[in-house]
Order: sequence, then structure tokens, then C-alpha cells
Amino acid sequence: MPRRFLLIPLLIGAASAVEIQLPEDPATAAAKPSLASQVSGGIGFQIGQQLKQEGLDLEAFVAGVRDAFAGKQPKIDPAQIQVLMQRWQETRAAAQDAAGQERQKTNAAWLAENKKKPGITATASGLQYEVLASGKGRTPTREDTVTVKYEGKLIDGTVFDASARHGGDAEFPVGGVIPGWTEALCLMKEGDRWRLTIPSDLAYGANGPPGIGAHQVLIFEVELVAIKK
Repeated sequence: MPRRFLLIPLLIGAASAVEIQLPEDPATAAAKPSLASQVSGGIGFQIGQQLKQEGLDLEAFVAGVRDAFAGKQPKIDPAQIQVLMQRWQETRAAAQDAAGQERQKTNAAWLAENKKKPGITATASGLQYEVLASGKGRTPTREDTVTVKYEGKLIDGTVFDASARHGGDAEFPVGGVIPGWTEALCLMKEGDRWRLTIPSDLAYGANGPPGIGAHQVLIFEVELVAIKK
């Protein structure tokens, strides 16, 4: 399915998402950015993030904005804009599909080698885990909520998330997380600490969030602290 352009909805909703602090002291108001400047800067930043994600041309975008503000005629026929956008979406989708297929080949080779390492156990689903420390507590079910400590990395070592970033321990419903986590938690005991290697099809697949990306193998170090009563 082609990716949708998000710039128009972003323009509509960005103003409400910008945190604005109005000057409280009239004597210093002139030295601070105006409300319009703050909103403009906030919207510009969000659109800039979207432009970068979409691989678009910043200079051409700025030129188009300047032309619109100056009341000039557009350099591109408005009737052609939707056609061009559709063509761009199709081009981007094709490139992403090709990159995804290549990444999946790389992942398969990496997982095959990782499985050969001492101490690695592979399940029928493709999940791989290594026991780092053993506990003696209970094993949760899909219906339980658990308290865990965790750190998540990509195979290049990039840390994309950790419970320490969110105040320490985290609570999750066992059946409400990615499939690789659910499977592993249902095998662990309270007190266990495992290193999980989760293939992309047991994680986010093609729909990886920002900071992870599509078709990524995820590596988690997980400690099952407790099953919530």
C-alpha cells in the first residue's frame, strides 16, 4: 500500500501540538518571540521532520512557501501536484519494498549465525534466547500483567528503548506486547533474566516505529521481576 503524505494533516494539527509560553511581564514582551513566531517555528520544525523522513527537497519546499507568501504563481501546475505526489509515493514504496527484501535476507543470515552461538536456544517460531540468570518464581500466562526491567537494541548495538528511561521497572500485559515478548515471558520464571533475539516477524515487521524502522531484528535483555497479583 502506498505511503500517504502527512504534510497537510500535520499543518492542520501542528498548532495545537506546539507548547507555547506567553510573556508574563509586559516589559520584556518585546524581547521575546511573538505568538505567531512561536507557532510558526513549531510548525516549521514538525514539517521539517516530516520532510526529512519522506526524503523531500528542503530548498524546493522553502522556495514554494516563499512564493506562496509573496503571492506569486506556483512553478508547478496545481493540477499536476496530485499526479506528482502519487508518482513520488509509488517510487518511495518501491524503494522501501526493495530495501525491506534486502534487509530480510541480511536478517536471515544473521539469525542463522547467532543461533550457532553457545547458550542460545531457538524455539519453533524463530525466537532465540539466552538465559543470563535463573529465578525460582512463577511463570506468567498471557492473561497476567508482569513487572520487568528491559533494554532493547538493534543488531548494530543501537539502544532504542529501556525501562530505565521511564523510571525503572515497567508493567506490561503479557498478551499485549509484540509476539516475541509474549512467547518469551510465558517461558520465563520470576527472577529470570534472559537475552531475547526477536526476528522482525515476531516484532514489528514492516511497521517498525521511529527509532526502530522496518524489518528489524530486536535484541532485548529482560528481567522478569514479578507477576502482578
